Amino acid sequence: MATKEFPLVPKDVGRIETRFRRIITKIPVPESIPILEQMRTAEPRSMGGQPSVIWDSGEGALVRDPYGNQWIDFSSGVLVTSAGHAHPRIVEAIQEIARNHLYHAYCFPTEIRARLVTKIKSLLPPHLSRIFLLTTGSEAVECAIKLARTMGLKIGGPEKRVIVSFENAFHGRTMGAQLAGGIPSLKAWLGNETADFVQVPYPDGFRCPDMSFEVFTRTLSDKGINPSRVCGVISETYQGCNAFLIPADYARALRKWCDEHRAVLILDEIQAGFGRTGRMFGFEHLGIVPDLAVFGKGISGGMPLSAVVGTEELMNLYGPGEMTSTHSANPICAAAALTNIEIILEENLVENARRLQPVLLESGRKMIEISQGRIGRADGVGLVMALQFVEPQTTNPDPETAWEVVRMSVERGVMLFAPVGVGGSTIKINPPLLITEEQLREGLSVVEEVVAEVCR
Repeated sequence: MATKEFPLVPKDVGRIETRFRRIITKIPVPESIPILEQMRTAEPRSMGGQPSVIWDSGEGALVRDPYGNQWIDFSSGVLVTSAGHAHPRIVEAIQEIARNHLYHAYCFPTEIRARLVTKIKSLLPPHLSRIFLLTTGSEAVECAIKLARTMGLKIGGPEKRVIVSFENAFHGRTMGAQLAGGIPSLKAWLGNETADFVQVPYPDGFRCPDMSFEVFTRTLSDKGINPSRVCGVISETYQGCNAFLIPADYARALRKWCDEHRAVLILDEIQAGFGRTGRMFGFEHLGIVPDLAVFGKGISGGMPLSAVVGTEELMNLYGPGEMTSTHSANPICAAAALTNIEIILEENLVENARRLQPVLLESGRKMIEISQGRIGRADGVGLVMALQFVEPQTTNPDPETAWEVVRMSVERGVMLFAPVGVGGSTIKINPPLLITEEQLREGLSVVEEVVAEVCR
């Protein structure tokens, strides 16, 4: 479901000046309107869904516009800037490569690519021994689907081609990624192509109260899917629309099912990987190892880089030159990713996410109480939480209330991206992993205040 455009009419919102927040103009800023209008007249409508703020600079967990305003960033640029904005080490790594080396190398070998894949490999379970670097999360998902399909063809013939995914899942916006996704409104244009992509309920305890694995097997049976036809199962480690981790017992049952039916288990860690959940990888919470995992967003500190990691057998299905990408491991992106990972490790950002999880979740519980039934669930792990706005006493999405909370929070100095998820009714709170407790608490107090006002 599409969100709606934020208005371009400057509004008096009141002056705010704290240690971390500063709002000293109307919002949107009058001087920014010509720039915003340029984009709205030159770009597709789909690019107009975020708050009407010109991002200009940032530092750590703070972002600024060119007009003197500053926000506590609860977006991380959609879960990307884990090591914060403009981290000096990442800036230096980018500058050093651009100034002294190359800024493009296609698939020709580079030392920085070697160092990056070696570092990633050192962090993974031995079972996941091969790393393929790409540019976007969607591209990584497409690659994983292709590998699962190729393995299915190899071991089971043309009938072993079904990909099982989960309702309300989001895996990206390219065609294969949207086929695997579980949001019907994003797939209406796909027609019969969806036949080999089957969704089952996600065990979140909210929209699917029965969290037993029996729901998985029963749903496949009800849909007439013989397990022998399944070549792969793909799931987010936690769903982006609800920030709820797969229950560990469910994950273990799924791992066993995939082994029994020779199906590739794919975990989408694009949002969860590299510390976001308070573990380096989200699947560490589950007690299982997938056959393939896909990473993006927080892997690189802001540069376009993603990765597929997997077993020897799967990752070597294609021969030399048969699985490549024009911008794979672009040297600048690789340098940023390597430095970003080193920062996450050396500055204990995984531990910071784990330490601040109780602060985040306690605020979520408080917001449920003050929302008058408008927040149905506030699930989270590490430094990510999803507030699901609903019509009271139901699971029906309430996008209007969610949108108002985002708009008012931005006007008061807390940066959020537009609502996502089921019906566009989920607000995500996911600050950079280096956020301090003081910054986190101040930002949460603002969102709590807004929720209380909007839901009064």
